[in-house]
Amino acid sequence: MGADGDQRFGEFVAVRRHGHVAELVLDRPKAMNAVSTEMARSIGAACAALGADRDVRVTVLTSTHARAFCVGADLKERNSLSDAELVRQRPTARAAYTGVLELPMPTIAAVHGFALGGGFELALSCDLIVADPTAVVGLPEVSVGVIPGGGGTQLLPRRVGAARAAELIFTARRLEAAEAHELGLVDQLAAEAADRDEALALASRIAANSPVGLRAAKRALRLGHGLDLRAGLEVEDAAWRSVAFSGDRTEGVAAFNEKRKPQWPGE
Repeated sequence: MGADGDQRFGEFVAVRRHGHVAELVLDRPKAMNAVSTEMARSIGAACAALGADRDVRVTVLTSTHARAFCVGADLKERNSLSDAELVRQRPTARAAYTGVLELPMPTIAAVHGFALGGGFELALSCDLIVADPTAVVGLPEVSVGVIPGGGGTQLLPRRVGAARAAELIFTARRLEAAEAHELGLVDQLAAEAADRDEALALASRIAANSPVGLRAAKRALRLGHGLDLRAGLEVEDAAWRSVAFSGDRTEGVAAFNEKRKPQWPGE
């Protein structure tokens, strides 16, 4: 796949490098990437490694399954757990979703086929979602007696507003790609089977920019969201101060004036 090599995290998750772009691969094809305890642990571990890698400028979340991005929690496993086991499993499950959510660099989900429940929450934890026409997304948790517990009740209204999120969560309905794009649940529609290629191409364009700038911009976007304007501008100012005297800024200004491509030091 034109990659720099795979690093495995357990049986079901891999990280594949494409220069400064990392691909976080969901690879449990026999279960359509249903998130078991073991897979959740592996997603968390992969995110911890990516978060500590200063060389990664963008992360793309992909799936090896032809008909699914991720169908959510492993309900077969869930059905076998006692109440006490479910309580013990909860921090591991949460760590998978917050692991993706808290990655410090820009993140893109490449979605095809089913992205339901926790699967769609993994995508919602990314900054941008690219989907192909086969994508089917939704948060159907109330139809099985629970609620979205991987961030869905908080991330979906931040994308589409409180009333639209309420309708989608309360009805548990699934949306096909065109409607999902129209309502803002996904950001970019790709040609069929091209979601991964288009997400990697978008990641490559983003990765051409300053890694210090990208991380600071993400921090300002995330921390400022939901604050009043004055407080948000203070968040932005703090992020600006963190980059204003960086090596990347010095190189960026020099490259602009010298009409050449910048060679980012990343610090």
